[in-house]
Order: sequence, then C-alpha cells, then structure tokens
Amino acid sequence: MHPSDSDLSVEAILIHFAEENKLHGAVTPPLFQNSLFVFDTTEELVAALTRTPDGPPFVYSRSSNPTLDIVERKIAALEGAESCKATGGGIGAISVALASELQVGAHVVIVESAYGPARGFLEFMKKYGVAHTLVEGSELDEIVGAIRPETTVIYLESPSSMLFRIQDITAVTAIAKEKKITTMIDNTYCTPVYMQPMKYGVDIVLHSASKYLGGHSDINGGAICTDRERMHRMMKSEMNYYSPTMHPFTAWLMMRGLRTLKLRVRQHRENADFIAQWLETCPEVERVNHVSLPSFPQRDRYERFMTGSTGLFSFVPKIQDKAKIYGFCDALKLFARGISWGGFESLVIPAQIREHLQPEPYWLVRLFCGLENAEELKADIEQALVHLA
Repeated sequence: MHPSDSDLSVEAILIHFAEENKLHGAVTPPLFQNSLFVFDTTEELVAALTRTPDGPPFVYSRSSNPTLDIVERKIAALEGAESCKATGGGIGAISVALASELQVGAHVVIVESAYGPARGFLEFMKKYGVAHTLVEGSELDEIVGAIRPETTVIYLESPSSMLFRIQDITAVTAIAKEKKITTMIDNTYCTPVYMQPMKYGVDIVLHSASKYLGGHSDINGGAICTDRERMHRMMKSEMNYYSPTMHPFTAWLMMRGLRTLKLRVRQHRENADFIAQWLETCPEVERVNHVSLPSFPQRDRYERFMTGSTGLFSFVPKIQDKAKIYGFCDALKLFARGISWGGFESLVIPAQIREHLQPEPYWLVRLFCGLENAEELKADIEQALVHLA
C-alpha cells in the first residue's frame, strides 16, 4: 500500500497502511527506542544529513524514527495530507504550526471558542510583536472584517470544544487563498474519520493526539498535517529548534490506539447522541449544544462538512447557580471530573463562558461520553439532576 492509494478505507489505513515491512514477521511493528541511526559509510551518513523530504528519513530520533514514521504516515493518509509530524503534545503541534507562519508584525484571526492554550499562545506571542483578533466565527463577514493587510493566519476550530460552533470552512479558505493567508484548523473533535478539512481547502490540520487518536488516556501527543513543502520548512526550523517530536514509545502506544479509532468514535457518538437527545427533554436543561441534534442551530453546516458527531457536547442549566452546578458535577459517579476528553472514560467539567458578543457570562456543563453503557450513563446523570432542580 502506498500514499497514492487514496481509495483505501479508513479500516485499511488504521490496520495495514505503512506496515508493509514485517520485521521478522511480527504482526505488530516493534518499538524503536533508539536515539540515533548509524550508517555503513561516511558518504551514506552525509547523504542522509543533506536529504530532501523524500530522502532517507532516519538519522536522529529528534527528527524522525521508524515507529513515528508509521504513525505519521497513517495520520497523513487518514487526513488526505502529503505529510504529518507527531509532536509531544497538542499545544506543541499548535505552537509549531503557528510559529512557522508568524513574524514580527504579523496578525492572526482566531475563533474565540478555540482551545484555550491556542489563544494563550497568541497572547504569549504579543511580546514578539504578533497581534491577534478574536471572532465568534459563525459569520463569514465577521472573519473577513477582521483580516488586516498583515494577517498571515486564520485559525479555526470546527466544531469548537465548549460551544461547538461550526465555521463555513469552504468560504473561509476561499477568501484566505485569495489573500494568500494560511488557514489552520483543530480537527481533534471530528478526527479524520468524520471530517477531512483539506478537502475544503485548509492548509494545516492539527490534532491533540491525547484525545481520540490515542484513545486510552495514557499518552500526551499532537499531530501536524500539511503539504510536503510546508512540512519541510517546519522541519528545518521550528521542529528542529523547538524539538517537540513525539517520543517513540508514545508513538507506539498511539499506534495501538489507532487500531480501534473508528470503532471507538462510533461508540462515543452513539452514547453522546442518546444522552444529548434525552437531556433536551429534561426540565432542568435550558439548551443542549450537540452538533448532531436536529435542533442544533448550525445543523446545515454539520451535514455539509461532517459525516458524524463524537462524544463531546455541553448543556446550559436553567439554574445559573455555581454551587448547584458544582453539586451536580460532584454527584456524578460514572462521569469523573477532568479537563480532557477522548479517552475511554466519561468526564464532566463546568465552565463559565464569557462571549464577547454577549453582555453577561453564563455557566454551562461539558460532558464527554466515554465507552460505558449508555443507559448507565443516563441513570448517573438522572440521579445528579436533583441538584439542578
């Protein structure tokens, strides 16, 4: 199987792609836990050091490693990208990708409900002369109106991980290409199983591999997917000097997680759809933010860009009382209190949201439906809802 085999199924990529060479017939590729690679001759070493992006890949594990290579090729194939680089964390992927497109005086347009550390990185970059503008992101005119002559990046997260807003990706990328602006998107929620943003013109796709791609809450990782030329520039500069490359053992664990990715996200989707539909009927709930609900305000965009939803959604309680909301969260038994998501376990976190277009902040509860039995998850929420009565 080769990267040109674009007709491969998701299952074939996850199980077989990039694993053509079976070392000693091992069905699972081994872990290459080495820091460097040696060569038979000095000439071969020098040639490897001056390689092109398509040349011999393995010199030093700070840059590349056979275990990483398998994982990166799989993710690139899933996303329909020419190249992928796995990093030690999601914010590592985000910061490298952003830094590769920034210089003193640059400007970024970013959706306000994007992952907090992504917005935090841009706050950090202010001291280097980089500015940014937050936009709600639902309306194209707002995004276009935020663009400046010095804008180099438009950063999307669709859907976003608290409010689940969906941007019109095709329209945004069309404007960006016209103005020679790089587009980036965080595709962690959908995974490439349910959306491939490059089909809609996105230049760089980012992932927190700590979530669905790993799937077992036992790794921290990230991924950058883009074209070969852009990745080569990152490898020569930001990836080389920041050294955020994923460790081989983490990549090996991630490879294990990828085997069951499609099965897991399907179960997460079924559980979340079941719980979200039921919560809409509960008198304690004002609104449910779940992209696959018929009532979701951007349902048309969900159907246009995504082929499925996953396990993460939020709801707004009718009672906006911090103590009662905390009481609800603390009463849950199967939903643990935690900030992440995408693993096997169900999670809950309350958040006070302040939108720049809204005069007052409000509370919501974000739920992540893990792989437990859906009826048991419902019963757990039902017994805790007494705190929101």
